[in-house]
Amino acid sequence: MGKLTDIKIKETLLYFIPIENRIPLKFGLETTTHVTCGRVKMTVEGKYGKVATGWGETPLNVQWTWVSSLSYEERNRSLKDFCLRIAKELQNFPETGHPIEISNSFQTKVLPNLLNAYNREREGSEPMPWLAALVCFSMFDIALHDAYGVSVDLNIYQTYNKTFMNKDLTAFIKPANDASFSFNGKFPEDFIVKTPKKKIIAWHLVGGNDPLTPEELKGNEPNDGYPVLLTDWIKRDRLKCLKIKLRGNDPIWDYQRIVKVGQISLNNGINWLSIDFNCTVKETHYVNDILYKLLQDQPRIFGMVLYIEQPFPYNLEQYQIDVHSISALKPLFLDESAHDWKYVKLGRKLGWTGVALKTCKTQTGALLSLCWAKAHGMLLMVQDLTNPMLAMIPHALLGAYSGTIMGFETNACQFYPNASIPEAKVHPGLYRRRNGMVDLSTIKGAGFGYQVERIKRILPAPYN
Repeated sequence: MGKLTDIKIKETLLYFIPIENRIPLKFGLETTTHVTCGRVKMTVEGKYGKVATGWGETPLNVQWTWVSSLSYEERNRSLKDFCLRIAKELQNFPETGHPIEISNSFQTKVLPNLLNAYNREREGSEPMPWLAALVCFSMFDIALHDAYGVSVDLNIYQTYNKTFMNKDLTAFIKPANDASFSFNGKFPEDFIVKTPKKKIIAWHLVGGNDPLTPEELKGNEPNDGYPVLLTDWIKRDRLKCLKIKLRGNDPIWDYQRIVKVGQISLNNGINWLSIDFNCTVKETHYVNDILYKLLQDQPRIFGMVLYIEQPFPYNLEQYQIDVHSISALKPLFLDESAHDWKYVKLGRKLGWTGVALKTCKTQTGALLSLCWAKAHGMLLMVQDLTNPMLAMIPHALLGAYSGTIMGFETNACQFYPNASIPEAKVHPGLYRRRNGMVDLSTIKGAGFGYQVERIKRILPAPYN
Protein backbone atom coordinates (compact mmCIF):
# COMPACT_ATOMS: atom_id res chain seq x y z
CA MET A 1 0.00 0.00 0.00
CA GLY A 2 2.92 2.32 0.70
CA LYS A 3 3.14 5.64 2.50
CA LEU A 4 1.27 8.83 1.74
CA THR A 5 4.68 10.45 1.32
CA ASP A 6 5.82 8.08 -1.45
CA ILE A 7 7.04 9.68 -4.67
CA LYS A 8 7.64 8.75 -8.30
CA ILE A 9 10.16 10.24 -10.73
CA LYS A 10 8.43 12.46 -13.26
CA GLU A 11 11.20 14.25 -15.18
CA THR A 12 14.98 14.65 -15.26
CA LEU A 13 17.07 17.41 -16.80
CA LEU A 14 20.81 16.86 -17.23
CA TYR A 15 23.50 19.55 -17.42
CA PHE A 16 27.25 19.25 -18.00
CA ILE A 17 29.47 21.95 -16.50
CA PRO A 18 33.18 22.06 -17.53
CA ILE A 19 35.71 23.03 -14.86
CA GLU A 20 39.43 23.75 -15.21
CA ASN A 21 41.90 23.01 -12.40
CA ARG A 22 44.03 25.89 -11.17
CA ILE A 23 46.78 23.33 -10.54
CA PRO A 24 47.02 19.67 -11.66
CA LEU A 25 45.97 16.92 -9.26
CA LYS A 26 48.07 13.77 -9.48
CA PHE A 27 46.90 10.58 -7.84
CA GLY A 28 47.90 7.05 -8.70
CA LEU A 29 49.05 6.82 -12.30
CA GLU A 30 47.11 9.77 -13.72
CA THR A 31 46.86 13.55 -13.42
CA THR A 32 43.68 15.63 -13.55
CA THR A 33 43.74 19.07 -15.16
CA HIS A 34 40.01 19.53 -15.84
CA VAL A 35 36.73 17.81 -15.10
CA THR A 36 33.11 17.71 -16.25
CA CYS A 37 30.51 18.10 -13.53
CA GLY A 38 27.15 16.49 -14.18
CA ARG A 39 24.18 18.26 -12.62
CA VAL A 40 20.61 16.91 -12.52
CA LYS A 41 17.33 18.68 -11.92
CA MET A 42 14.73 16.07 -11.01
CA THR A 43 10.99 16.53 -10.68
CA VAL A 44 9.04 14.02 -8.61
CA GLU A 45 5.35 13.60 -7.96
CA GLY A 46 3.59 12.47 -4.80
CA LYS A 47 0.50 10.29 -4.51
CA TYR A 48 -1.89 13.22 -4.61
CA GLY A 49 -0.21 15.10 -7.41
CA LYS A 50 2.15 17.22 -5.34
CA VAL A 51 5.20 18.07 -7.41
CA ALA A 52 8.69 18.79 -6.01
CA THR A 53 12.08 19.49 -7.55
CA GLY A 54 15.50 18.33 -6.40
CA TRP A 55 19.08 18.78 -7.50
CA GLY A 56 22.09 16.47 -7.61
CA GLU A 57 25.64 16.92 -8.83
CA THR A 58 28.77 14.80 -9.21
CA PRO A 59 32.10 15.47 -10.92
CA LEU A 60 32.76 12.82 -13.59
CA ASN A 61 36.31 12.43 -12.36
CA VAL A 62 37.46 10.15 -15.16
CA GLN A 63 40.90 9.33 -13.81
CA TRP A 64 39.47 8.05 -10.53
CA THR A 65 36.26 6.60 -11.93
CA TRP A 66 37.75 4.64 -14.81
CA VAL A 67 41.43 3.77 -14.50
CA SER A 68 42.51 2.93 -18.05
CA SER A 69 44.97 3.53 -20.87
CA LEU A 70 42.11 4.96 -22.93
CA SER A 71 42.31 8.70 -23.49
CA TYR A 72 40.62 11.07 -21.09
CA GLU A 73 38.34 12.40 -23.82
CA GLU A 74 37.14 8.94 -24.86
CA ARG A 75 36.29 7.99 -21.30
CA ASN A 76 34.70 11.37 -20.60
CA ARG A 77 32.47 11.09 -23.69
CA SER A 78 31.42 7.62 -22.62
CA LEU A 79 30.49 8.78 -19.13
CA LYS A 80 28.43 11.68 -20.48
CA ASP A 81 26.68 9.38 -22.94
CA PHE A 82 25.88 6.91 -20.17
CA CYS A 83 24.46 9.72 -18.00
CA LEU A 84 22.07 10.56 -20.84
CA ARG A 85 20.95 6.95 -21.03
CA ILE A 86 20.27 6.87 -17.30
CA ALA A 87 18.24 10.08 -17.58
CA LYS A 88 16.00 8.58 -20.25
CA GLU A 89 15.62 5.31 -18.37
CA LEU A 90 14.66 7.00 -15.12
CA GLN A 91 11.83 8.98 -16.73
CA ASN A 92 10.12 5.67 -17.48
CA PHE A 93 10.98 4.01 -14.19
CA PRO A 94 7.69 3.02 -12.51
CA GLU A 95 8.83 2.48 -8.90
CA THR A 96 7.31 4.54 -6.12
CA GLY A 97 8.40 4.95 -2.51
CA HIS A 98 11.20 6.52 -0.49
CA PRO A 99 14.36 7.47 -2.42
CA ILE A 100 16.39 4.67 -0.81
CA GLU A 101 13.80 2.18 -2.05
CA ILE A 102 13.53 3.65 -5.55
CA SER A 103 17.28 4.05 -5.98
CA ASN A 104 18.16 0.62 -4.64
CA SER A 105 15.63 -0.94 -6.99
CA PHE A 106 17.11 0.91 -9.98
CA GLN A 107 20.67 0.02 -8.97
CA THR A 108 19.87 -3.67 -8.66
CA LYS A 109 17.29 -4.18 -11.43
CA VAL A 110 18.10 -1.67 -14.15
CA LEU A 111 21.59 -0.17 -13.90
CA PRO A 112 23.51 -3.47 -14.40
CA ASN A 113 21.49 -4.29 -17.53
CA LEU A 114 21.94 -0.75 -18.82
CA LEU A 115 25.71 -1.02 -18.35
CA ASN A 116 25.87 -4.46 -19.98
CA ALA A 117 23.89 -3.24 -22.99
CA TYR A 118 26.12 -0.18 -23.30
CA ASN A 119 29.27 -2.28 -23.18
CA ARG A 120 27.90 -4.70 -25.79
CA GLU A 121 27.39 -1.75 -28.14
CA ARG A 122 31.02 -0.81 -27.57
CA GLU A 123 32.30 -4.32 -28.27
CA GLY A 124 35.94 -4.18 -29.20
CA SER A 125 36.57 -1.25 -26.87
CA GLU A 126 37.40 -1.44 -23.19
CA PRO A 127 34.18 -1.92 -21.17
CA MET A 128 33.04 0.79 -18.80
CA PRO A 129 33.48 -0.44 -15.20
CA TRP A 130 30.72 -0.63 -12.60
CA LEU A 131 32.33 2.15 -10.56
CA ALA A 132 31.90 4.51 -13.52
CA ALA A 133 28.24 3.51 -13.84
CA LEU A 134 27.71 4.30 -10.15
CA VAL A 135 29.35 7.70 -10.50
CA CYS A 136 27.08 8.49 -13.46
CA PHE A 137 23.99 7.40 -11.55
CA SER A 138 24.97 9.17 -8.32
CA MET A 139 23.88 12.64 -9.45
CA PHE A 140 20.39 11.29 -10.19
CA ASP A 141 20.30 9.46 -6.87
CA ILE A 142 21.31 12.61 -4.99
CA ALA A 143 18.67 14.65 -6.83
CA LEU A 144 16.07 12.03 -5.91
CA HIS A 145 16.92 12.34 -2.20
CA ASP A 146 16.83 16.13 -2.42
CA ALA A 147 13.48 16.14 -4.22
CA TYR A 148 11.98 13.81 -1.63
CA GLY A 149 13.13 16.06 1.21
CA VAL A 150 11.55 19.02 -0.57
CA SER A 151 8.32 17.07 -1.12
CA VAL A 152 7.94 16.43 2.64
CA ASP A 153 9.55 19.75 3.64
CA LEU A 154 12.26 18.15 5.77
CA ASN A 155 16.03 17.80 5.87
CA ILE A 156 16.53 14.53 4.00
CA TYR A 157 18.34 12.97 6.99
CA GLN A 158 15.13 13.32 8.99
CA THR A 159 13.40 10.89 6.61
CA TYR A 160 15.66 7.86 6.98
CA ASN A 161 13.28 6.14 9.40
CA LYS A 162 10.10 4.08 9.71
CA THR A 163 7.87 7.14 9.43
CA PHE A 164 8.85 7.64 5.80
CA MET A 165 10.40 4.35 4.63
CA ASN A 166 8.22 1.40 3.68
CA LYS A 167 10.96 -1.16 4.33
CA ASP A 168 13.50 -1.64 7.10
CA LEU A 169 17.15 -2.45 6.45
CA THR A 170 16.48 -6.19 6.03
CA ALA A 171 15.21 -5.38 2.54
CA PHE A 172 18.60 -3.98 1.53
CA ILE A 173 21.45 -5.47 3.61
CA LYS A 174 22.23 -8.72 5.39
CA PRO A 175 24.56 -9.31 8.37
CA ALA A 176 27.81 -11.22 8.05
CA ASN A 177 27.61 -14.94 8.76
CA ASP A 178 29.42 -14.48 12.09
CA ALA A 179 27.08 -11.70 13.27
CA SER A 180 24.77 -12.29 16.23
CA PHE A 181 22.28 -9.53 15.39
CA SER A 182 19.62 -8.71 12.83
CA PHE A 183 18.71 -5.59 10.85
CA ASN A 184 15.05 -6.38 11.50
CA GLY A 185 13.25 -3.20 12.55
CA LYS A 186 16.37 -1.11 11.95
CA PHE A 187 16.56 1.95 9.71
CA PRO A 188 19.43 4.24 8.66
CA GLU A 189 18.35 6.65 11.38
CA ASP A 190 19.60 4.07 13.93
CA PHE A 191 23.16 4.39 12.63
CA ILE A 192 23.63 8.06 11.72
CA VAL A 193 24.57 10.88 14.10
CA LYS A 194 21.42 12.27 15.71
CA THR A 195 22.64 15.86 16.16
CA PRO A 196 25.63 16.53 13.90
CA LYS A 197 28.06 19.30 14.65
CA LYS A 198 27.88 22.48 12.59
CA LYS A 199 31.65 22.62 12.26
CA ILE A 200 33.68 19.56 11.30
CA ILE A 201 37.39 18.92 10.77
CA ALA A 202 38.64 19.25 7.19
CA TRP A 203 41.35 17.11 5.59
CA HIS A 204 43.66 18.76 3.04
CA LEU A 205 44.90 16.72 0.08
CA VAL A 206 48.61 16.64 -0.74
CA GLY A 207 48.63 15.61 -4.41
CA GLY A 208 51.48 13.77 -6.04
CA ASN A 209 52.59 16.88 -7.96
CA ASP A 210 51.99 19.43 -5.22
CA PRO A 211 55.12 21.45 -4.39
CA LEU A 212 56.07 21.14 -0.74
CA THR A 213 58.96 23.61 -0.49
CA PRO A 214 60.13 26.68 -2.48
CA GLU A 215 62.85 24.56 -4.10
CA GLU A 216 60.17 22.50 -5.83
CA LEU A 217 58.49 25.46 -7.53
CA LYS A 218 58.77 25.41 -11.33
CA GLY A 219 57.81 29.00 -12.03
CA ASN A 220 54.55 28.22 -13.81
CA GLU A 221 52.40 28.08 -10.68
CA PRO A 222 49.26 30.24 -10.65
CA ASN A 223 49.41 33.67 -9.06
CA ASP A 224 45.72 33.88 -8.23
CA GLY A 225 45.65 34.72 -4.55
CA TYR A 226 45.44 31.12 -3.37
CA PRO A 227 48.33 29.25 -1.72
CA VAL A 228 50.60 26.94 -3.67
CA LEU A 229 53.05 25.59 -1.12
CA LEU A 230 51.86 23.18 1.55
CA THR A 231 53.09 25.34 4.44
CA ASP A 232 51.12 28.31 3.09
CA TRP A 233 47.94 26.21 2.96
CA ILE A 234 48.53 25.03 6.51
CA LYS A 235 49.03 28.57 7.79
CA ARG A 236 46.14 30.11 5.86
CA ASP A 237 43.53 27.49 6.78
CA ARG A 238 45.15 26.46 10.10
CA LEU A 239 44.96 22.86 8.99
CA LYS A 240 45.30 19.89 11.33
CA CYS A 241 44.90 16.90 8.98
CA LEU A 242 46.68 16.01 5.73
CA LYS A 243 46.00 13.22 3.24
CA ILE A 244 49.07 12.17 1.21
CA LYS A 245 48.64 10.81 -2.32
CA LEU A 246 51.32 8.25 -3.23
CA ARG A 247 52.37 6.40 -6.37
CA GLY A 248 52.07 2.83 -5.17
CA ASN A 249 54.70 1.59 -7.64
CA ASP A 250 57.78 3.39 -6.32
CA PRO A 251 58.45 2.52 -2.66
CA ILE A 252 61.46 4.81 -2.29
CA TRP A 253 59.53 7.83 -3.60
CA ASP A 254 56.49 6.96 -1.51
CA TYR A 255 58.50 6.62 1.69
CA GLN A 256 60.40 9.85 1.09
CA ARG A 257 57.16 11.66 0.30
CA ILE A 258 55.59 10.55 3.59
CA VAL A 259 58.69 11.60 5.52
CA LYS A 260 58.90 15.00 3.84
CA VAL A 261 55.20 15.76 4.41
CA GLY A 262 55.53 14.36 7.91
CA GLN A 263 58.41 16.65 8.78
CA ILE A 264 56.52 19.69 7.46
CA SER A 265 53.58 18.52 9.55
CA LEU A 266 55.64 18.23 12.72
CA ASN A 267 56.95 21.77 12.20
CA ASN A 268 53.52 23.28 11.51
CA GLY A 269 51.14 21.83 14.08
CA ILE A 270 49.52 19.08 12.00
CA ASN A 271 47.94 16.38 14.16
CA TRP A 272 47.06 13.60 11.73
CA LEU A 273 48.12 12.12 8.41
CA SER A 274 46.50 9.58 6.13
CA ILE A 275 48.15 7.68 3.28
CA ASP A 276 46.40 6.93 -0.02
CA PHE A 277 47.97 4.57 -2.57
CA ASN A 278 45.01 4.80 -5.01
CA CYS A 279 44.71 1.11 -5.95
CA THR A 280 48.21 0.79 -7.44
CA VAL A 281 49.76 -1.75 -5.03
CA LYS A 282 49.66 -5.48 -5.75
CA GLU A 283 51.47 -6.99 -2.72
CA THR A 284 50.96 -6.42 1.01
CA HIS A 285 54.71 -6.29 1.67
CA TYR A 286 54.87 -3.01 -0.30
CA VAL A 287 52.74 -1.25 2.32
CA ASN A 288 54.13 -3.19 5.28
CA ASP A 289 57.74 -2.38 4.36
CA ILE A 290 56.95 1.34 4.29
CA LEU A 291 55.06 1.21 7.58
CA TYR A 292 57.79 -0.76 9.38
CA LYS A 293 60.48 1.58 8.07
CA LEU A 294 58.45 4.55 9.33
CA LEU A 295 58.01 2.87 12.70
CA GLN A 296 61.73 2.22 13.01
CA ASP A 297 63.19 5.42 11.54
CA GLN A 298 60.41 7.99 11.91
CA PRO A 299 58.30 6.88 14.91
CA ARG A 300 56.64 10.27 15.43
CA ILE A 301 55.50 10.37 11.81
CA PHE A 302 54.34 6.76 12.06
CA GLY A 303 52.28 7.71 15.10
CA MET A 304 50.62 10.56 13.16
CA VAL A 305 49.30 8.18 10.49
CA LEU A 306 45.64 7.73 11.41
CA TYR A 307 44.75 5.28 8.65
CA ILE A 308 45.73 3.80 5.27
CA GLU A 309 43.42 4.13 2.26
CA GLN A 310 42.89 1.60 -0.58
CA PRO A 311 46.36 0.39 -1.58
CA PHE A 312 45.08 -2.48 -3.75
CA PRO A 313 43.14 -2.79 -7.03
CA TYR A 314 39.49 -1.88 -6.57
CA ASN A 315 38.15 -5.09 -8.11
CA LEU A 316 37.93 -6.80 -4.74
CA GLU A 317 36.43 -10.01 -6.08
CA GLN A 318 39.32 -10.49 -8.51
CA TYR A 319 42.03 -9.36 -6.07
CA GLN A 320 41.07 -11.05 -2.82
CA ILE A 321 44.24 -10.10 -0.96
CA ASP A 322 44.45 -10.93 2.73
CA VAL A 323 45.33 -7.60 4.36
CA HIS A 324 45.32 -8.53 8.05
CA SER A 325 49.09 -7.87 8.28
CA ILE A 326 48.50 -4.21 7.33
CA SER A 327 45.40 -3.61 9.41
CA ALA A 328 47.27 -5.00 12.42
CA LEU A 329 49.53 -1.94 12.11
CA LYS A 330 47.08 0.76 11.07
CA PRO A 331 43.36 0.99 10.26
CA LEU A 332 42.87 0.07 6.60
CA PHE A 333 40.02 1.67 4.66
CA LEU A 334 38.21 0.48 1.55
CA ASP A 335 37.50 3.27 -0.92
CA GLU A 336 37.23 2.40 -4.62
CA SER A 337 36.43 -1.20 -3.67
CA ALA A 338 33.48 -0.26 -1.48
CA HIS A 339 30.86 -0.19 -4.24
CA ASP A 340 28.19 -1.39 -1.84
CA TRP A 341 27.69 -3.28 1.42
CA LYS A 342 28.44 -6.67 -0.19
CA TYR A 343 31.94 -5.49 -1.06
CA VAL A 344 32.31 -4.08 2.44
CA LYS A 345 31.34 -7.51 3.75
CA LEU A 346 34.01 -9.18 1.60
CA GLY A 347 36.56 -6.56 2.63
CA ARG A 348 35.92 -7.18 6.31
CA LYS A 349 36.55 -10.90 5.76
CA LEU A 350 39.89 -10.08 4.09
CA GLY A 351 40.99 -7.87 6.98
CA TRP A 352 39.91 -4.34 6.04
CA THR A 353 38.84 -2.41 9.13
CA GLY A 354 37.20 0.73 7.72
CA VAL A 355 35.15 2.16 4.87
CA ALA A 356 35.66 5.46 3.03
CA LEU A 357 32.21 6.67 2.02
CA LYS A 358 31.62 8.85 -1.05
CA THR A 359 28.42 10.42 -2.33
CA CYS A 360 29.71 9.82 -5.87
CA LYS A 361 28.89 6.13 -5.37
CA THR A 362 25.32 7.28 -4.55
CA GLN A 363 23.85 8.67 -1.36
CA THR A 364 21.79 5.49 -1.12
CA GLY A 365 24.79 3.21 -1.36
CA ALA A 366 26.79 5.31 1.10
CA LEU A 367 23.99 5.11 3.67
CA LEU A 368 23.58 1.34 3.33
CA SER A 369 27.34 0.78 3.54
CA LEU A 370 27.43 3.08 6.56
CA CYS A 371 24.76 1.01 8.33
CA TRP A 372 26.45 -2.29 7.52
CA ALA A 373 29.91 -1.08 8.55
CA LYS A 374 28.78 0.46 11.84
CA ALA A 375 26.74 -2.61 12.75
CA HIS A 376 29.90 -4.72 12.30
CA GLY A 377 32.22 -2.42 14.23
CA MET A 378 34.06 -0.96 11.24
CA LEU A 379 35.41 2.60 11.17
CA LEU A 380 34.19 5.26 8.73
CA MET A 381 35.61 8.17 6.78
CA VAL A 382 34.04 10.41 4.15
CA GLN A 383 36.34 11.09 1.21
CA ASP A 384 36.20 13.70 -1.51
CA LEU A 385 36.01 13.41 -5.28
CA THR A 386 37.08 17.08 -5.41
CA ASN A 387 33.42 18.06 -5.07
CA PRO A 388 32.70 21.69 -6.06
CA MET A 389 29.48 23.71 -6.33
CA LEU A 390 26.34 21.83 -5.27
CA ALA A 391 28.25 18.53 -5.03
CA MET A 392 29.99 19.82 -1.92
CA ILE A 393 26.79 20.04 0.14
CA PRO A 394 25.61 16.38 0.24
CA HIS A 395 29.28 15.43 0.64
CA ALA A 396 29.67 17.66 3.70
CA LEU A 397 26.38 16.49 5.20
CA LEU A 398 27.45 12.86 4.82
CA GLY A 399 30.63 13.75 6.69
CA ALA A 400 28.62 15.37 9.47
CA TYR A 401 26.03 12.61 9.84
CA SER A 402 28.30 9.57 9.43
CA GLY A 403 30.26 9.68 12.67
CA THR A 404 33.67 9.37 11.02
CA ILE A 405 37.00 8.57 12.60
CA MET A 406 38.03 12.23 12.09
CA GLY A 407 36.12 14.83 10.07
CA PHE A 408 36.02 14.56 6.28
CA GLU A 409 38.14 15.34 3.24
CA THR A 410 37.48 18.53 1.27
CA ASN A 411 39.80 19.63 -1.52
CA ALA A 412 37.81 21.45 -4.23
CA CYS A 413 38.96 24.70 -2.57
CA GLN A 414 42.52 23.69 -3.48
CA PHE A 415 42.12 22.65 -7.10
CA TYR A 416 39.26 24.78 -8.47
CA PRO A 417 38.08 27.25 -5.80
CA ASN A 418 36.64 29.75 -8.27
CA ALA A 419 34.26 27.13 -9.64
CA SER A 420 32.15 27.50 -6.49
CA ILE A 421 31.99 31.29 -6.17
CA PRO A 422 28.18 31.53 -6.62
CA GLU A 423 27.59 28.78 -4.04
CA ALA A 424 30.17 30.27 -1.65
CA LYS A 425 28.23 33.54 -1.52
CA VAL A 426 25.36 31.62 0.08
CA HIS A 427 27.49 29.15 2.07
CA PRO A 428 30.75 31.03 2.83
CA GLY A 429 31.93 28.66 5.55
CA LEU A 430 31.56 25.59 3.36
CA TYR A 431 33.94 26.44 0.53
CA ARG A 432 36.72 27.98 2.63
CA ARG A 433 38.34 26.11 5.51
CA ARG A 434 38.92 28.14 8.66
CA ASN A 435 40.69 26.97 11.82
CA GLY A 436 41.08 23.61 10.09
CA MET A 437 37.32 23.18 9.88
CA VAL A 438 34.35 23.63 7.56
CA ASP A 439 31.19 25.43 8.73
CA LEU A 440 27.89 23.80 7.75
CA SER A 441 25.62 26.22 9.63
CA THR A 442 24.22 27.81 6.45
CA ILE A 443 22.91 24.47 5.13
CA LYS A 444 19.27 24.84 6.01
CA GLY A 445 15.86 23.86 4.76
CA ALA A 446 14.34 20.92 2.93
CA GLY A 447 16.24 18.24 1.08
CA PHE A 448 19.97 18.87 1.25
CA GLY A 449 19.44 22.51 2.17
CA TYR A 450 21.12 23.85 -0.97
CA GLN A 451 18.99 27.03 -1.14
CA VAL A 452 19.32 26.87 -4.93
CA GLU A 453 16.99 29.81 -5.38
CA ARG A 454 19.59 32.05 -3.70
CA ILE A 455 22.55 30.75 -5.74
CA LYS A 456 23.07 32.94 -8.82
CA ARG A 457 24.54 30.37 -11.18
CA ILE A 458 23.88 30.47 -14.91
CA LEU A 459 23.57 26.91 -16.22
CA PRO A 460 24.23 25.74 -19.77
CA ALA A 461 21.35 24.36 -21.79
CA PRO A 462 20.22 20.92 -20.57
CA TYR A 463 21.03 17.85 -22.66
CA ASN A 464 18.24 15.75 -24.13
